[in-house]
Amino acid sequence: MNDIAPALLTAADVQHVLDHKTKPLGALGRLEGLAKQIALLQQTLTPRLTRPHAVVFAADHGIASEGVSAYPPEVTHQMVRNFAAGGAAINVFCRLHGLELVVVDAGVRGSFSDLGGRVRDEKIAEGTASFLNRPAMTADQCADALARGAAVVRDVAATGCNVLAFGEMGIGNTSSAAVLQHLLTGAPLADCIGRGTGLDDAGLAHKQAVLTRALANYQQAVTAAPRVVLTTFGGFEIAQLVGAMLEAPRHGMLVLVDGFIVGAALLVALQENPDLLAQCVLTHRSAESGHRLLVAELERLGAAPPLLDLGLRLGEGTGAVLAYPLMQAAVAMLNEMASFESAGVASSE
Repeated sequence: MNDIAPALLTAADVQHVLDHKTKPLGALGRLEGLAKQIALLQQTLTPRLTRPHAVVFAADHGIASEGVSAYPPEVTHQMVRNFAAGGAAINVFCRLHGLELVVVDAGVRGSFSDLGGRVRDEKIAEGTASFLNRPAMTADQCADALARGAAVVRDVAATGCNVLAFGEMGIGNTSSAAVLQHLLTGAPLADCIGRGTGLDDAGLAHKQAVLTRALANYQQAVTAAPRVVLTTFGGFEIAQLVGAMLEAPRHGMLVLVDGFIVGAALLVALQENPDLLAQCVLTHRSAESGHRLLVAELERLGAAPPLLDLGLRLGEGTGAVLAYPLMQAAVAMLNEMASFESAGVASSE
């Protein structure tokens, strides 16, 4: 006796259900698109969001020693301790919306051994090298970071989680993201560089000068493979994000993409798995200037526009967690809203 594979749920199947809910066609706008995306990902007309997690990868960047940030490098370590203590914005929003927070030390200078496991130790090294003078990491370090990011996702998936909000922390990481964006999309470098943590005009000009010099030292990276670009200019937290994003599809996870840094990691991951985009939701449009160009590129590749535009530029995954209730609303609408037939309401047909 031959087994017959079940028919795949199609976009038309989900659209039919949405169109027969008690509302005018398309009246719930973007929520309908979200419901369709989640239903297709889970291959069911009754999807569920289970054990949502936010995962924040943190690491130090050698390029921060070149004065490209308004904050000193030691703030990375201090902020990770704040995450562990529950005092950061990401902690507040995770508590509010019921997400479990996992904080990962991907390469922060200093130890968190006194915190009783509240920070997951996946440290590659005590921060990257300054890519002004040499590659940020070695090829082996990059491969290790990718593998460790994947391992984090496997462990989270084992809890029953099927929706992940990704975030990051790392003084200097907007510099890495800007260069990655420039090299992977061809956008002008100056348009990819923003004020980060709040640089003034002089600070912004200095940041642009430093990154321009760095690129001039590594012209070979302009045409190199994305993995080489990541090794040369990335951060340990960005590389672990890439590994995490590449692992998520293996577990059928919905991926909530935060702002500029997470978006840059997504650009890298898409070079290896373009189909990943179908599992991703762009949660917000950051106030960081380069992010708007990055979003435009992701939309060109097929992503829906970001759900929120609140002028956020904090990182930490805050925009992703703030958007999570919209996922809940979309799923609840698909599961619980009556059809014209079941409610006995006359339709327009």
